[in-house]
Amino acid sequence: MTPCHIRQPGLVPYGVAHDLQRDLVEQRKRDEIPDTLLLLEHPHVITLGRAAERANILIDEETMRQSGVELHETGRGGDVTYHGPGQLVGYPIIRLSPDRCDIRRYVRDLQEVLIRTCAEYGLTATRHDESNPNVGVWVDGNKLAAIGIRISRWVTMHGFAFNVTTDLDYFRMIVPCGIRNHGVTSLQRLLGRDIPLDEVASRVIRHFGAVFERQIIIDWTAAEAPSGFPGR
Repeated sequence: MTPCHIRQPGLVPYGVAHDLQRDLVEQRKRDEIPDTLLLLEHPHVITLGRAAERANILIDEETMRQSGVELHETGRGGDVTYHGPGQLVGYPIIRLSPDRCDIRRYVRDLQEVLIRTCAEYGLTATRHDESNPNVGVWVDGNKLAAIGIRISRWVTMHGFAFNVTTDLDYFRMIVPCGIRNHGVTSLQRLLGRDIPLDEVASRVIRHFGAVFERQIIIDWTAAEAPSGFPGR
C-alpha cells in the first residue's frame, strides 16, 4: 500500500501554507517525498479561486483590514471562500498516476472522506442533488465543506475546508463559492455542541487512508503539531 505522510502544523497563515504546498508539489513530482496530507487551520482569510468574481466579496478593503481578514488569490478551482479558526483544512499532495488519473473520481473521493466522517456523527451528508450541482459536502441543503483543487502532472494541490467549530458569521462577508441560494453550516451548529478539532482530524485521517488506499504515517519530524492535534 502506498504510504501517505500526515503533517499537522496547526494554525498557519494562508500565504505560508500556499508556499509550503508549492514546494511539496515540486518535491512530489520529483519523487523526493511520499504522498503527503497537510491538515491545518488558517487565520481569517478570504481566498479567490480561478473562477472567482470580485462582486462575491461583500465588504471593502478597509472593513476587511479592520476585521483582521486577509485576501489571497489562489490557483485552485472555484470561486470565493473563507477560511478561519475552527475549520479543518486539508491539502493532499498526492500522485494520482498511474491508476487514479480521473479528476472527477478524485473530487468524489475527497467528498467520500468527509461524508464518511459526517456519518460517524450521525449526519447524512451528500455531494449534491439536482437542484444543487455544486462541488462540496452538504447537509440539509447547507454547505458543510468546500472543495477546490488543482492538479499538475497528476500531483494534487489545494483540497477541502471542513467547518467544525468555524465562526459562520465570517461567511457573511462573501457569497460563499458564488452560491446565493444555499447557506453554510458547521458540525457545531448541526450537533449543537462543541466538537474537538483533533477528534475530527483523526477521523478524517482514518477515512482518507481507507478511501485513497494509503498507508497512513504520522510525520513526527515535520508535523510540529500543537497540542490538540493527533500525532502530538
